[in-house]
Amino acid sequence: MSSFSTNEKIRNIAIIAHVDHGKTTLVDAMFRQSGLFRHGQQMDERVMDSMDLERERGITIAAKNCSVVYQGVKINIVDTPGHADFGGEVERALSMVDGAILLVDASEGPLPQTRFVLQKALKSKLKIIVVINKVDRKDARTSAVLDQVYDLLIDLDANEDQLEFPLLYAIGRDGVAGEAPDRLADDLHLLFDAIVREIPPPRFDDESPFQMLVSDLGYSDYLGRLAVGRVVGGKAESRHRLIRIDANGSHRPLKVTRLQLYEGMDITPVSTVSAGEIAILSGIDEVSIGDTICTEDAPFALPRITVDPPTVSMLFTINDGPFGGKEGRYVQSAKIRERLLKETLLNVAIQVETTGDRDSVVVKGRGEFQLAILIETMRREGFEFCVGRPEVILKEADGVVKEPVERLFVDCGETFMGVVTEKLSVRKGKMMNLTNTGTGRVRIEFSIPSRALIGYRDEFLTDTRGTGIMNSYFLGYEPYRGDFPSRFTGSIVSDRQGHAVPYALYNLEPRGRLLIQPGEPVYEGMVIGEHNRETDINVNPTKEKKLTNMRASGKDENVILAPIRPITLEQAINFIRDDERVEITPKSIRLRKVTLGLKARYVQRGAKK
Repeated sequence: MSSFSTNEKIRNIAIIAHVDHGKTTLVDAMFRQSGLFRHGQQMDERVMDSMDLERERGITIAAKNCSVVYQGVKINIVDTPGHADFGGEVERALSMVDGAILLVDASEGPLPQTRFVLQKALKSKLKIIVVINKVDRKDARTSAVLDQVYDLLIDLDANEDQLEFPLLYAIGRDGVAGEAPDRLADDLHLLFDAIVREIPPPRFDDESPFQMLVSDLGYSDYLGRLAVGRVVGGKAESRHRLIRIDANGSHRPLKVTRLQLYEGMDITPVSTVSAGEIAILSGIDEVSIGDTICTEDAPFALPRITVDPPTVSMLFTINDGPFGGKEGRYVQSAKIRERLLKETLLNVAIQVETTGDRDSVVVKGRGEFQLAILIETMRREGFEFCVGRPEVILKEADGVVKEPVERLFVDCGETFMGVVTEKLSVRKGKMMNLTNTGTGRVRIEFSIPSRALIGYRDEFLTDTRGTGIMNSYFLGYEPYRGDFPSRFTGSIVSDRQGHAVPYALYNLEPRGRLLIQPGEPVYEGMVIGEHNRETDINVNPTKEKKLTNMRASGKDENVILAPIRPITLEQAINFIRDDERVEITPKSIRLRKVTLGLKARYVQRGAKK
């Protein structure tokens, strides 16, 4: 009869929270106080945010592993993203841990992503430690936030054990924690003690053979593909012959060339890995997230990691415009498809589907922000391509078309409540709750189709003068709520190729908002601005002032144009309509029509009528 044991020298935890509630900053403090960095050593802020995009945007995009040692116990930490679009990263991260630290802002309280990640943690039956962070904020309301945490847990059907959670208060930036907001210790030893005391150690069967669930993938120039995951049972040594069980149940033999474990931010080679460890295996040619690595004698597959289905799709095509291939290094459709398929191996929430056209593929994900991050990453790698407008993925059940619906939370000033409510109602949003906080701000909850939020965020910030806060989480599928206009303005489209001239742009300014600077190259079918009216307008941005012998050549040429703010990738993706594309190169972001020729667009428009 098999007996179970625990590895008391290991704790595996995830840190989960909403965006900007201080996860990565808290991990920095844990690093400093665990002795990982020597006294006086220079240490970057948010050391776990290793990607350039993460440092630029101040958010965590990919879940990352590290470890610290406290009183002889190794604590493996997984820092998870806080944005709803990266929920796939959260789901695979939670498959490696036995407990989670739920971080909540002392002023903002639990927000939509807090609900999302907490629901996943409770479903996985993880032990929760609640830490109310940023208690030094002037607008901190710790008691009200604690009540909101209890309400959230009850709403998520938490059992009595989960409601009896350990509670700490902290200032992650200063690296201090305590049992009361006004009684903080000088360091984080209370948090470390709570982790060792409350988080259960890994439990395993003494007689079970080696089994490991692949939860993450990596790549090394020297070792090749790396498989990262938690060892569920047994031991493995270097040069051991194992097998990999894929999604189809096929058995593929493999030979482990090196075993590694996390030590701080680094990885260290070891001769043996045992149950409970988060290990890194090399020597595997092909592997996917969710595969099981085990022995040939006991080929039993572990339950695969399941993630929520994607809700948004986007078309990726080659750049077939006049400037195609001039700025990018990888422009062929085969290279673009290969890169996207590689992304599906590293990101379980991304799916790629082929179309009838060999030059285009459809990419599916959790949200337009997740796809925008993928596009920006590919752009920096030297890829050049075009993308279409994000579209929600509809489902059909019992003859009824259903669409993804989200719960939207809006926090704005009372004076902006009217315009926000009006615009969301036009987009088929239904108000579910309204709370006046008594501070001049209101909190409104809406049930709204996911497609209504595509392109609305920038409009929302404009309507609320930049003071509004908008968050949402995926609610489920509901019957299709009907059509609504996605954009109330048309496009200003160039009718020829050349370079934009200040004189021409000056005369086009009354027609709408321009998106290009003088001197920029343009081509026929390129969108150069937003028209004031609903219809598109074709213009000549290369037109120069006609000179006569009555004027000097420099006369009246010094026009002053309104300053033009360069359009960002997210703004471009949200701005385009169904008949438009975003042309993306390492150097430029341009908007264009799908059909570039002016006459061809007239023919298409006539055929539709």
